[in-house]
Amino acid sequence: MMTYRPRRNRKNAATRNLVRENTLTVNDLIAPLFVIEGENLSIPVDSMPGQSRFSIDLLVKEVKELAGLGIPCVSLFPALDDSLKNPTATESYNDNGLFQRAIRAVKAACPEVLIMTDVAMDPYSSDGHDGLVDATTGEIKNDETLEILAQMAISQAKAGSDIIGPSDMMDGRIGYIRDALDEEGFSKTSIMSYTAKYASAFYGPFRDALDSAPKSGDKLSYQMDYANKREAIRETILDEQEGADILMVKPGLCYLDVISEMRNQTTLPIAAYNVSGEYAMVKAAAEKGWIDGEKIMMEMLMAFKRAGCNMILTYFAKDAAKLLAK
Repeated sequence: MMTYRPRRNRKNAATRNLVRENTLTVNDLIAPLFVIEGENLSIPVDSMPGQSRFSIDLLVKEVKELAGLGIPCVSLFPALDDSLKNPTATESYNDNGLFQRAIRAVKAACPEVLIMTDVAMDPYSSDGHDGLVDATTGEIKNDETLEILAQMAISQAKAGSDIIGPSDMMDGRIGYIRDALDEEGFSKTSIMSYTAKYASAFYGPFRDALDSAPKSGDKLSYQMDYANKREAIRETILDEQEGADILMVKPGLCYLDVISEMRNQTTLPIAAYNVSGEYAMVKAAAEKGWIDGEKIMMEMLMAFKRAGCNMILTYFAKDAAKLLAK
């Protein structure tokens, strides 16, 4: 006689639902969105089918639709004209800038939706780097960057950001930003740290959307080497000590082992960023008819939950929310 028959727990849908270890819901989803100047503009991102850059009026309309689907949070990214960019990213803390106006508009229209905002210099820098570039040596200057990031975070919090998302990977920036926010009276503003942000080729379509690729050099001196896992645990410990509320791994798909290891090391919530290249590959293959895009999407998102994520930033958010509603 056979004692062990694991298939008994897979024999029908009702049983499978009872024993399912992980569940994906709309409450797990954060939708990244791109904002541009203008009115009544929705400009498709060619390398990201189904994604667009929105003027503020249409951004608000999009957020309302996402809220109607039950998506609890959006993550905003600005695409600026080159004329507003300079080496010190001063537009990043312009209280009347595009990004700040977009935050205020979304918060006024959809107060129940959480707004997450990106903190890094690259969308505002004429150099295209996440930190301040030494004009002589080309070195990314860590400590000098922190004050710029803090001013940016304060400006975003003033505009109504609920969650500050430092994506720059400068050393010490979580503690520096936390102190700056607290000193300005924003102790309730959360920080979701891009704790383990790897130097990845999966970011290409995102950089197309924001035109934020480095003008020279690369990001290897501050983004993490994709060969390393233990280094992510060091970053986890430091970010937790410095006051991060949520930790993130970016990209997600090739770094499920990192997510799992971080889950074993911290009690803080963990997010994955299901990045543009991961999204684009699925969309492109589905358009070719080579895969079932919906099934791959749901399998991918469940993988992040299984690895230990509490939430997922994903360009699939709207598609997944519609499918979950069925």
